[in-house]
Amino acid sequence: MNDDQRQQQMEQAEEILGDRLEQLDFAKALFFGRYAAAQLPPYPTFTADAERDRRLAEVRDYCQQKIDPVAIDRNARIPDEVIAGLGQLGVLGACLPKSCGGLEWSQTDYCRILEILGGHCGGTALFVNAHHSIGPRALVLFGTPEQQQKWLPKLASGEWISAFALTEPEAGSDAANVQTTATPTTDGKGFLLNGEKRWITNGGIAQVLTVMARTPSPDGGESKITAFLVTPDMEGFEVVEERMEKCGVRGTATSRLAFHEMFVPKENVLGRQGKGLRVALTVLDFGRTTFGASCTGAAKFCVAKAVEHANRRVQFQQTLGSFELVKEKLAYMQAGVYAMESCTYQTAALIDSGVGDFMLETAMLKVFSTEVLWRIINDTFQLYGGLAYFTDQPFERMMRDARINTIGEGANDVLRAFTALVGMRDVGMELEGVLKAAKKPLTNLVQLGQFAGRKLGSLLAGPTVVVRSEALENDAQQLSALLRLLGQNVERALATYQLEIVDRQHQLGRIADAATEIYVCACVINRLDALLRESQLDEKRRRFELQTARYYLRAANTRIRQGFKTMWDNHDEEANALANAMLQRGQSE
Repeated sequence: MNDDQRQQQMEQAEEILGDRLEQLDFAKALFFGRYAAAQLPPYPTFTADAERDRRLAEVRDYCQQKIDPVAIDRNARIPDEVIAGLGQLGVLGACLPKSCGGLEWSQTDYCRILEILGGHCGGTALFVNAHHSIGPRALVLFGTPEQQQKWLPKLASGEWISAFALTEPEAGSDAANVQTTATPTTDGKGFLLNGEKRWITNGGIAQVLTVMARTPSPDGGESKITAFLVTPDMEGFEVVEERMEKCGVRGTATSRLAFHEMFVPKENVLGRQGKGLRVALTVLDFGRTTFGASCTGAAKFCVAKAVEHANRRVQFQQTLGSFELVKEKLAYMQAGVYAMESCTYQTAALIDSGVGDFMLETAMLKVFSTEVLWRIINDTFQLYGGLAYFTDQPFERMMRDARINTIGEGANDVLRAFTALVGMRDVGMELEGVLKAAKKPLTNLVQLGQFAGRKLGSLLAGPTVVVRSEALENDAQQLSALLRLLGQNVERALATYQLEIVDRQHQLGRIADAATEIYVCACVINRLDALLRESQLDEKRRRFELQTARYYLRAANTRIRQGFKTMWDNHDEEANALANAMLQRGQSE
């Protein structure tokens, strides 16, 4: 990629993300080596709430009594009566306004529903997430009062199902490459949509779809993506394939759709014309948070089953749990679940607080939770050995269900590059500004002085990580040291590669992984800080949680430091050279 192409991509990203790039948030501060305590709300404590607790108990009971994950997987269908029951329980409208028939729950409480569903049936959890988190959510955030009144009540009750139609043959993680067109009609009453969509969850069964299509620019420039509210009764709407056969989450209806000169009235434009990607990226933040919740539920199920099997299964005259390689797996599982849960609910609390932006935090959570769950399922599978390979156990189904998690709602490697580049953007802009100011030092003394003061401070000590419990002071100091290293390595990477950093994906991945685990560590410490001040908590549980969290923090510290070392001592060029040789051989054969 040459400099002009890099600049064009950066300008496109700036336009799509708009003022979200300018908002201060906790994760962006990490890349400066800072701990923005004011941007991290208290960890949710889940105080007793009779109405909420009753509904959560009803969801648990409903899962056990009415949702059969084996039958759903075998028949590749979630029964209509199950969907109707979820609607009656309020699950399908949990976060929607009460004025439209929803429960108006917080994102934090809604995550608890998805955790329950995720621990029981991955397909049902995905169905609910696709319907609620990225369907009606767009209407709540971007819809007009008239649109909300028209569509939300039946979506909240489950009478109507929603879908979010973005993905196309040429537009997956590259969301800006949408090819479906929306041409304004000559009478100005609406648009004619032409194109196709694929891999759309609920697409063939939905009564309301949010469809992304490209509209011409009023000033004659490049076309822009606009969001439209579409119903399947519109002439020209075609369900090419209602239920595509797939590896996992088979109960969900994953569909192929086509639009042939389909008229959509202008009143069905969702948000502003030409700002459809803003709609898409915003609602995906909510979906990624609930991804974390459903992964947490599935991971907890696996951990419980792994411990049960390790205590029961005897080999070589010892229980499996007696062997250190098994203990290593169990410790990783327990620590991973704790960290995943901490990050999920801390990120949900961040959304509920309304403070700053949260696109980086949700991207970090999505990558972390899906990859930790994948390892936990794999390790559980390994502990069960041959038993897990057969369909009378749930693990082969859970493995198939979990595989989509690292792909859907933003492929993890794409999100890694996104996290690193967005996180480093402001650091790079500051460095660029300082370099320009240095050319005229007398007129830029304040800017240069502020930068010098911050740099001197970071050389002498790390940032202050605020904790209220004395027992966590050492943990806070360790996190401070990691933050300092992150800031130093980000600046070094920007100074070394400058604009070429956009293409240095080996390094972007390492920076993103380090920043993500530092964010997760912050969530764990924030949770511990709340835990240690909780006077009513059982002491045995308190000690176990502290032991679990400390193990995660210690292991994460090792991984992060190793990642920083690898940034400057690696075999990236050899890997690139070998891959290029393979690609060239593939072209010639």
